[in-house]
Amino acid sequence: MENGWIRDPPRHAAKLRATQTPTPPKHPVKNTPQPSAQPFTRREAIQRSVLAGLGGGLAGFMNPTSLRAANAAKRKLRVAVVALGRGMGHVSALLALPDVEIAYLAEVDPQRLATGLKAVGDKQSAPCKGVVDFRTCLEDKSLDAVFIATPNFWHTPAAMLAMQAGKHVYVEKPGSQNPHEAELIVAASKKHNRKVQMGNQRRTWMRDAIAALHSGAVGDVKFARAFYYGARKAIGTPAKPAPAELDLNLWQGPVADEPGRDIRGFVHYDWHWLWHWGNGELGNNGIHTLDILRWGLQAKYPKRITYNGGRYWHKDSQETPDTGTAVFDFGNCAMEWVQSSCFSRSAEKPTGECVFYGDKGTFAITGPAWTVFDPKGEKIGEGKGPGGGDAAHIGNFLDSIRGDATLNSPIEEGQISTMLCHLGNIAYRTNVTVQCDQTTGRLINHPAGEKLWKRPYRKNWEPTL
Repeated sequence: MENGWIRDPPRHAAKLRATQTPTPPKHPVKNTPQPSAQPFTRREAIQRSVLAGLGGGLAGFMNPTSLRAANAAKRKLRVAVVALGRGMGHVSALLALPDVEIAYLAEVDPQRLATGLKAVGDKQSAPCKGVVDFRTCLEDKSLDAVFIATPNFWHTPAAMLAMQAGKHVYVEKPGSQNPHEAELIVAASKKHNRKVQMGNQRRTWMRDAIAALHSGAVGDVKFARAFYYGARKAIGTPAKPAPAELDLNLWQGPVADEPGRDIRGFVHYDWHWLWHWGNGELGNNGIHTLDILRWGLQAKYPKRITYNGGRYWHKDSQETPDTGTAVFDFGNCAMEWVQSSCFSRSAEKPTGECVFYGDKGTFAITGPAWTVFDPKGEKIGEGKGPGGGDAAHIGNFLDSIRGDATLNSPIEEGQISTMLCHLGNIAYRTNVTVQCDQTTGRLINHPAGEKLWKRPYRKNWEPTL
């Protein structure tokens, strides 16, 4: 699971026990160089073209702190951060930004909650309240936004509860645990007219690189690749298991019980690798770079999807693949995601996180930096944007609430990319090439895949509009 200052722990913490059935929501979720006088080479021409294409983008995309410093009278926003694993990254970013106050931290693990409250209390003068059940925060009418860093299976239900309560939402990737929820969270953002940003931060870090690519740096782009190499260990035997005090029922929330599974050994992270709970590596890390590839290709939904691989490196209870390749065919272009989660492949050195191939060369992006190569592989250009980490992406969200910016990753755009993960996982789990409607993202003639479109929910917890 991914989750201030308060003198005493929340008084109701002891009332929530793992043997209880969690109380359903009170309101069910309804829902540059100067030009030379001398002729220049083709390499120089390409470099100048890239820089020219970035002119407006670089001027408009500055460090968010610098932008806000120009207007000290901005309205201070009050926010809540839900779940303090990945959520501590949100806390750190928010504490580094001006004109925002962390009013609440919500976490079902008391150890994590105490750590989060201390971090906020050390740097923020305003009091921060710690709660176990994040729904408590939603009753505060002065709260502007909720940051959701829970496990994937809570993303859409929690976001919809927050939107129903009138809050804007920053939700971590992937934003949904299944295709049905991907559609639902987008519809809810439109119904409630709330700002909803997905936490795929590369949409902010890599903006200048994509602007350079779209300026024609390597011509007409036909293919793109991304990589995830790691060194993950066997699962189900965490070195530091979740504490007994953790409210397991609230952690599980809307998810129906999985017969025969004691999920306690998979909290706080290894739930990612169980289909009933998570989305595998494709929905965990793949979403970050798949989103950039799709953006660079200027594509929407693919027409064909394959995902081949398996669980090869460890004999344990993991169900999702640790090695594989997912391919997405858009008709006029395509892209692939190459995965090696349990072997780092250190002898290989990919050209970049995201690599694009055009008729005039190769364009490689790593973080905010990019490199351009000609068709023979010779380096002919490079550049680097401001980056900014979590604070830049979160700052964009806050400025959007204030009316000073447009969201870099609105949920409707983010969920198109997340749907690629869902479609890829359906291809893997059903062992077929998935055919997809390129307008709607819906499956074509795939009854087995339709069974995976939506998950079962606990009684009275299913999110509906």
